[in-house]
Amino acid sequence: MDYSWHILDWRRQVADIYAEVRATPDPVAAHARWAERRAALLATHPATPVPEAHRESFTPVMAAYDSAWRFEVAVEPAEPERREVPTATDGVVPFERIGRVTLGDVGSLDVWWLDSYGGGVFVPLKDPAPDSYGGGRYLLDTVKGADLGGGTDGLVIDLNFTFQPSCAYSSDWVCPLPGPGNRLDVPVEVGERYVALD
Repeated sequence: MDYSWHILDWRRQVADIYAEVRATPDPVAAHARWAERRAALLATHPATPVPEAHRESFTPVMAAYDSAWRFEVAVEPAEPERREVPTATDGVVPFERIGRVTLGDVGSLDVWWLDSYGGGVFVPLKDPAPDSYGGGRYLLDTVKGADLGGGTDGLVIDLNFTFQPSCAYSSDWVCPLPGPGNRLDVPVEVGERYVALD
């Protein structure tokens, strides 16, 4: 089977997981289901970024859910900015800053729009927690289905759902990483934790 069909199935399953998250009223239950289904995808799916030699024994490490890290916030105006991220596999990936979200004492994050075919909201973050992937993590990547919900002027920003990008698992993948407006000074000790694969 052509690998592109595996990618298509991966994206369908990710979109289905997040649809289930948005439809589950209890964030704790939604997070548990998300963690369970993400673990299964990473360990068994043909399109997983986890190298084949590690799949059989791989289990992602997810921090326990903590409601203090969940926010439903308005997207505030921000100075327009364009980022063009060069990648080895997808060429230049363009992003336009469409706003900013403020997360109380945690800080604030830029909200980006993927300015190419398909489009989508993109919110990465980088934090100083010692068990966070050094390149950063993703929270929202709606073009790939990672969407926690919200209205036309706001977003659900639940840092319990931060996850490692594919490049955290293997150098075969190239990922856009957080810029200066998506770096937090506060350690985000929830979400998926970094596990080095030797």
